[in-house]
Amino acid sequence: MRNRRLFALLSMMINCVVVTVTFGQDQNGFISAEEEVFEPIYNYEYIPDFTYDEVNDRVKNMETGMPFQLNETIFAFINYFTVRNREYSKMTLARKEIYFPLFEKALKKHGMPDEIKYLAIIESGLNPKAKSYVGAMGLWQFMPATGRVYDLHVTRDIDDRMDPELATEAACKYLKSLHRMFGDWELALAAYNCGPGNVRKAIRRSGGKKTFWGIYNRLPRETRGYIPQFQAIMYVFKYADEHNLILEDGTFPVAHESVNFDQEVDLNRLAEISGVCLEDLEFLNPSILRNKIPHSSKSFALKVPKAQAEYLAANKHWILDTISIQHERLIAQQIEEEPEKKQEPEKLIYKVQRGDALGKIANRYGITVSEIKTWNGLYSNTIKVGQHLTIYQNSGAFERNIAADNTTKQDATFVKENPKTYIVQPGDSLWLIAKKLDGVSIEQIKRLNKLNNNNIKPGQKLIIG
Repeated sequence: MRNRRLFALLSMMINCVVVTVTFGQDQNGFISAEEEVFEPIYNYEYIPDFTYDEVNDRVKNMETGMPFQLNETIFAFINYFTVRNREYSKMTLARKEIYFPLFEKALKKHGMPDEIKYLAIIESGLNPKAKSYVGAMGLWQFMPATGRVYDLHVTRDIDDRMDPELATEAACKYLKSLHRMFGDWELALAAYNCGPGNVRKAIRRSGGKKTFWGIYNRLPRETRGYIPQFQAIMYVFKYADEHNLILEDGTFPVAHESVNFDQEVDLNRLAEISGVCLEDLEFLNPSILRNKIPHSSKSFALKVPKAQAEYLAANKHWILDTISIQHERLIAQQIEEEPEKKQEPEKLIYKVQRGDALGKIANRYGITVSEIKTWNGLYSNTIKVGQHLTIYQNSGAFERNIAADNTTKQDATFVKENPKTYIVQPGDSLWLIAKKLDGVSIEQIKRLNKLNNNNIKPGQKLIIG
């Protein structure tokens, strides 16, 4: 029955083009004739019709390690992935050959259902660099805090959450712990989406039911669609041919091996010197954020195309030496070409005269009113005669203003120093800082930094004079 249905389906999807071939008499005297040759053209855009009962029959024939009973919610998502968003389904089908072997190996090692591999499609679309609006990253969409629990660390150069192998291992461990917690794979997947606390709450509010569909109405809205999407994708991947989700061009993994590096390496220079394709290096190492292997105490295993792995391993040292020499030359060149540094701003104290206003003073020194207010902790534009204002500006501009305005020379005291600052340390308070810094009061610090209260935080930079 299945074969007859597929034959009928193929008959509708395949059109034919008639090609006429003409034979003439050649030099040896062979007689020609005309022949028509039929060449099939596959219709990749054809969308087969299907009914709920047909899908239900297919679901019943599926052999899975997880429960799967069709309902209207799941059927709606099957319709979405096979009709309304076929491009997404084709995109993920094209990527499965790259990542499914990795998932299947890890799941088998951990004794988990093979079907869990489809969860990565819902999470990331099989994109190792996928990033959610809340900051989750990678194939399995780990948040930074959860990632750290499972040894997925993030630095400015490397994000382990985007490493397919490390992230898959972490996902298996996390899902196993959730399964131990709830004793049900669907609830474990739900907890992966919304957190174990929300699943416990849903179980409690549903009167102690411990199945996904038993607590369905008590779960967050996003999670209510999460498991049906997972089951719909499971069906779509098993019956892609029946829905004409046929790929014109597939995507296949790049055979690779690892070469260890124990020093900083720029991937662009490595590709240029070694001849390895930069796009291959980027594809195989999605966790490298800035195309650079950072210098660290541990060796970094860089994945490289298998065909070039032996060459790289054998010639690693002279390649690294060449990169280092080029880097040193570049630094030296940058130092030679570096323009003269701008003169640092210098400090002066201005005494407010009768008739002064902040705008007038700002114009005189080539600064803005808001800068004067920030430097002096002013909350309004009100100033009074005799008040001392701290002003920072480039000394060259200051000298030009002095030449143009004798009043400036008379009313300002020029201080030959850069602004003094203090970096707040853990445990610091304004009282402790004032005590550390002789001659500086709490009120001065608050005024100079425009603080409305005594709240400060570690790492904050304070002007202290």
